[in-house]
Amino acid sequence: MKLTIAPRSPKSRKFPVTLEFAGSPADVRVEDVQGAIAEKFPQLYPDRQRLTVEKVALETGKTLSEYGLKDGDSVTFKDLGPQISWRTVFLIEYGGPLLIHPLIYYLPSLFYGKDFEHSQMQFVAYVMVMLHFLKREYETVFVHRFSHGTMPFRNVFKNSAHYHLLSGLNLAYWVYGPWNAAGTTLGERSDFLVYGCIALYIFAELSNFHNHVTLRNLRPPGTRVRKIPRGYGFEWVSCPNYFFETLVWLSVSVLTMSWAAHLFFVVAVGQMYIWAVKKHKGYRKEFTDYPRGRKAMFPFIA
Repeated sequence: MKLTIAPRSPKSRKFPVTLEFAGSPADVRVEDVQGAIAEKFPQLYPDRQRLTVEKVALETGKTLSEYGLKDGDSVTFKDLGPQISWRTVFLIEYGGPLLIHPLIYYLPSLFYGKDFEHSQMQFVAYVMVMLHFLKREYETVFVHRFSHGTMPFRNVFKNSAHYHLLSGLNLAYWVYGPWNAAGTTLGERSDFLVYGCIALYIFAELSNFHNHVTLRNLRPPGTRVRKIPRGYGFEWVSCPNYFFETLVWLSVSVLTMSWAAHLFFVVAVGQMYIWAVKKHKGYRKEFTDYPRGRKAMFPFIA
């Protein structure tokens, strides 16, 4: 069969082109088309391609006949630009705070112009932040299975800014400063508050990790299979991993009582709630038997 690849942009110099495939539309899969395009234009590897028919994106694993395409029809091509793997993006995002926090914590004279002894609150906050992002890096390498392999390279700078600036530079600078040092009024915390925050933090981190393992086990290696998540936390909300991460940053925010921690908490929770609502709606649309009583992110609320 023949298939015409039409450009989305009228200024394209490569397209339209007509490709020939052995077999009928019921035999030719989307990845066959992507491979043929990549063979003709090596720089346009499959992850960089977006193929659509009447604004409906073609998904790998499906045949052309499933989209009603026939011999001689055309699909629209869009170049998504240079791509970077989601795993690499996550490693870069979480790596920022892991570099920034130790620099500011251990080199105070470089950032504040003098050395001083850190308070118990500052030490505990430092350990919390470092363990959190080390856990995120571990999950990125050994736990997560990504439904989308790549994202546009240009987006890595926008995504990283959230972590490098808000939970990295801004949070570290204002929490580890001399105004919170040992012996200062602002740096003092009761044992009840400190250990209460530590307990909440540990509970939330372990719960969040459990949720990530549950999500991993839903998807066999090398596939994009989607199933209804069940088990601890998922009986209450669609995204308990976001809910428990909210508790993680709540413990840091309450412990430090820093405006920088409060700011990151609000921004992070707001962003996670947007993602949770989107995923919640996606689950309900995709699965007709999806539990109706579940909320998006906050148990019994929303």
